[in-house]
Amino acid sequence: MKLSDHELTILRELQKDVSASLADLSTRCGIAQSTLWRKINEMEQAGLIRGRVALLDAAKLDLKLVVFAHVSLGDHSEKAVLEFASVVQAHPEIMECHAVSGQSDYILKIRVQDVESYERFMTHSLLRNPHVHSVQSSFGLKELKYTTQLPV
Repeated sequence: MKLSDHELTILRELQKDVSASLADLSTRCGIAQSTLWRKINEMEQAGLIRGRVALLDAAKLDLKLVVFAHVSLGDHSEKAVLEFASVVQAHPEIMECHAVSGQSDYILKIRVQDVESYERFMTHSLLRNPHVHSVQSSFGLKELKYTTQLPV
């Protein structure tokens, strides 16, 4: 999708603060409010803007442990992949899931309170999937950068 400089500016500003008023965004983007409103609606209709969310502080919600789980499936049939995907979708602890190249099939980013919570999640949910062959876990020690802003 080819975007104009104004559209890219709108996206950058929305990523910084989606709660800003239309008047404030209009000033920051240098375009009329009516044009800005129309452009935002067009981008939403096109699926470029997928949603508007509040970013929560995980530490203040006692979800301090980040786990990166490298998951290998024992079976790569369509049924197995779909069943694994349904497990991923069913668990809010799984923040992200990426199919990857290399030694594992997927990398999951999981957020939980502590190691005990992760152990319960892994043994009662992840490893109960009959298609999961192995899980290798790495624990995040320190977050050096976190952003939800795409580099547009």
